[in-house]
Amino acid sequence: MKIGCPKEIKPQEFRVGLTPTAVFELTRNEHSVLIETNAGGGAGFSDQDYRNSGADIAETSEDVFATSDMIIKVKEPQAIERKMLREGQLLFTYLHLAPDPDQTQDLMDSGCTAIAYETVTDDNGGLPLLAPMSEVAGRLSPQVGAWTLQKANGGRGVLLGGVPGVEASKVLVIGGGIVGTNAARVAAGMGANVTVIDRSLTRLRYLDDLFSGTFKNAFASAAVLAELAASADLIIGAVLVPGAAAPKLISKSHLTTLKSGAAIVDVAIDQGGCFETSRATTHEDPIYEVEGIMHYCVANMPGAVSRTSTIALGNATLPFVMALANKGWKQACSDDIHLLNGLNVHAGDLTYQAVGEALGIPTIAPGLLLRTVA
Repeated sequence: MKIGCPKEIKPQEFRVGLTPTAVFELTRNEHSVLIETNAGGGAGFSDQDYRNSGADIAETSEDVFATSDMIIKVKEPQAIERKMLREGQLLFTYLHLAPDPDQTQDLMDSGCTAIAYETVTDDNGGLPLLAPMSEVAGRLSPQVGAWTLQKANGGRGVLLGGVPGVEASKVLVIGGGIVGTNAARVAAGMGANVTVIDRSLTRLRYLDDLFSGTFKNAFASAAVLAELAASADLIIGAVLVPGAAAPKLISKSHLTTLKSGAAIVDVAIDQGGCFETSRATTHEDPIYEVEGIMHYCVANMPGAVSRTSTIALGNATLPFVMALANKGWKQACSDDIHLLNGLNVHAGDLTYQAVGEALGIPTIAPGLLLRTVA
């Protein structure tokens, strides 16, 4: 198979879809790999690194899209990239379609087959290709939240861990999944007074057993959320509904009940955000203010630590990339229900129910689709 990896063009996105290690594995299995020049520069991989692993280097993204059977990326294809997709081509990347009707329609119109990292599943009910970036974003969120709280950035001017004689900042983490657990762990390690809330008592018991004494937890009722949010210096939104738009947990009217200069970090922004006032920002211009509350809503947080993120993501995606390359998408998805769960678009049809419900578009079940594809 001819596999292509273009340079990411989303603002301040420094990750790359394939590492030299992945290229080596693909080429030793007799696949050809085409990497756009300087695609790995932001993650510390040179064109020569890719050549040494067996890849060819393309001068433009147009060359990559025009000659490749499968495109491997990190972020969702931007509008100019979607115009280069073609019927029968396979796209494997993060998509986050639920809050993005334009991308969804463009992918359907292109006739391509698109498999989304974030909806591939595993035997434990997890999301193995989302997990490494959730770990990175979770661990980053207290770090960027602490920066947002600095007075020069419009925040309350408080130190997350306090100092002797001055109390630590209060951090509320909404959601006890991978993002929330990593966020709470790092925030507590920075000395903050941390509470995690979640609607799963099973998850709360697990967190209490594992981290008892490190941070507190509470059941996420509306009243508890309102009470804890009002006293928090930093709120980290870490909720996830796989493949669907994130629920709005704090409304604009609720902002007036928060401390002036408090910070919100919305890690769910890729799925539309879990605060009503969230809108996607970039690493170049990451924060904005609404009702005296500072919002950090960068849509590609792991891109800030691009080398760590690229290697972590590559470790997780490589087995699936190899399966798709060796077998083709149909056989690979037939052999692996978890990869089939990643199928979002094929030949003009939407195949992920949660996206269809969010956007009001009819869907076809991927299992049924497999039986009808020649």
